[in-house]
Amino acid sequence: MRNAELKMKRKHWVLLICFVFILALDQYTKHEAQQKIPLYHTINVIDGFFNLTHLRNTGGAFGILAGEKGGIGSLFFIAVKLIAIGIILYLFHKAKEHEQILSLSLSLILSGAVGNLIDRIRYGEVVDFLDFHLFSYHWPAFNIADSAITIGIGLMAFELIFHDKKRLKTSP
Repeated sequence: MRNAELKMKRKHWVLLICFVFILALDQYTKHEAQQKIPLYHTINVIDGFFNLTHLRNTGGAFGILAGEKGGIGSLFFIAVKLIAIGIILYLFHKAKEHEQILSLSLSLILSGAVGNLIDRIRYGEVVDFLDFHLFSYHWPAFNIADSAITIGIGLMAFELIFHDKKRLKTSP
């Protein structure tokens, strides 16, 4: 029983450390971007590949459903984030102690969701500033919270695929 309690604690420590680190880094970098880069201005970091560009996203991921700041749209995205956070916390609670990658991925997704929710509540939109492009291909600007969500989803997909292959190999 003691070992199971220790593993449970470890899962929660991962959540806490990940959450505090990602949230602090996300909010700090957004603050710095807002202070040092005027809105809609760009600082070229690596020519032809990476810029710091201060943008605001009133919509969802990649600017989907973007519109006016505030109003019904903002309330909609706040409600969706709160529901998503509730689901993530439920899934985290249900994750077994040995499902470490799943717990880490949910921690990353939760951290990113809360980071963007803070922006949505404070500003009615999300602060984006990381701007990558290669030749004519341009990725929509994003932030640390978006990166945490993307990495978390990637880890979760990897875990689900790997876990399924492992389960198929062990079943008769």
